[in-house]
Amino acid sequence: MKRRIVSLLLALALLALPLLAITSCDVLTGNAGTEPGENNNGGNGGNKNPAVNDGKIHITFYHTMGESLRAVLDKYIVEFNKLYPNIVIDHKQVGGYDDVRDQIQTEITVGDQPHIAYCYPDHVALYNIAYAVQTLDEYINSQEVVTRADGSTEILGLTQEQIDNFIDGYYNEGKAYGDGKMYTMPMSKSTEVFYYNKTFFEQHNLSVPKTWDELEALCATIKAIDPDSIPLGYDSEANWFITMCEQYQSPYTSATGEHFLFDNQTNRDFVARFRRWYELGYVTTQELSGGYTSALFTKAPADTGNSYMCIGSSAGANHQIPKNDDGTYKFEVGIASIPQVNANAPKAISQGPSLCVFKKRNAEEVKASWLFVKFLTTNLDFQAEFGMASGYIPVLENVTDNAVYAEELANANGYEGLPLLATKVALEQANAYYTSPAFNGSSAARDQVGQLMQFCMADPTCSNAAGIKAAFENAIYECKYQIGE
Repeated sequence: MKRRIVSLLLALALLALPLLAITSCDVLTGNAGTEPGENNNGGNGGNKNPAVNDGKIHITFYHTMGESLRAVLDKYIVEFNKLYPNIVIDHKQVGGYDDVRDQIQTEITVGDQPHIAYCYPDHVALYNIAYAVQTLDEYINSQEVVTRADGSTEILGLTQEQIDNFIDGYYNEGKAYGDGKMYTMPMSKSTEVFYYNKTFFEQHNLSVPKTWDELEALCATIKAIDPDSIPLGYDSEANWFITMCEQYQSPYTSATGEHFLFDNQTNRDFVARFRRWYELGYVTTQELSGGYTSALFTKAPADTGNSYMCIGSSAGANHQIPKNDDGTYKFEVGIASIPQVNANAPKAISQGPSLCVFKKRNAEEVKASWLFVKFLTTNLDFQAEFGMASGYIPVLENVTDNAVYAEELANANGYEGLPLLATKVALEQANAYYTSPAFNGSSAARDQVGQLMQFCMADPTCSNAAGIKAAFENAIYECKYQIGE
């Protein structure tokens, strides 16, 4: 009932958000245009800072950046303002990703959402209950010539070269909503990678597994070497389930029609397999171990219950560094791509924030927002510097054209250079990235399959096929219940 009420409130916000079209304006010359009958000092869908009336276009940007990343952003806002001095970027850290979502969800109901925000696909699907997110196709395809303050020009849209320079999987996430339209641009990304104790592997002549079959055999070998160990830790049960669906090309969800498709024999079979792994002591997960499995991976090898392998976020590489209190290292870490069902057709999850632009009554604010989003996502130096500061993966294929970034990657190692080593592996598997369909309820599916994986691995009722099938059926029921079906 609560979700339905929120959905109704969001839908009512549509009344305050008429569809926008690109219009010509003097956004770059200091004469900020407005739509007929509008002013530029506030109101629903207008400037979020009504006290400012300086003739400039003020753009509000919600994100989750800490101090070091805000410093990088501020540096490049200065560069942006050299080109567009009439656009003021007012950016704000709003807690974590869910905090950004929750605040915007509330603000949409009164038409007071920001202009730009960090987002994940399910956030955009939620905002679009009220049709609040601006589709970007007309901006991306625009050939309108824009004159900058220094007299140089650019087209408002993206060139084919700029589009081709995006890592495909990251760019295509913006079209994951079932209607073929572009709703977001990729900002900075992460994926899952395979961390392993390189020192231990070399000591015992072990090979990095390329498939799940090879990983299963490797777990048995490690268990024979160190019976007290838990060879593998997997941080995200939800990612594991969704990735297996993608690798098997087995149904998970759909943005259109019947949304929840994951109750099928292929998926039940791989869950049953991983239950056996858990029973054999081969694997644990974040929920089953009570915390991120990096805590087990970074233990000294002599410690009881340690792990020799961990699958976790590339952006969390700092947590995988096995450093002693005296500054020395317990072992060297290696990083590889995660195991695959078919090593010749790799699939790895794409995560990390994108940027969405919100509809506003003043079309010039939307246009200015797009110009800033375009600047951040296509600027090679910003992407490189932000990547080095954040540990996230730049979204541009030519990021190594930045000399500093290329040198950092070349010096990446299994000790203090682990974050860049993770990024290096992530960039090398650029052809593997996928994104799941996004719709209002896709986050419910993600939550449920994560809980499903955890439950089926450990609960006694899932010791047979009937118990696992019942768990799947219950997860489908919960998904539908949460979206009011």
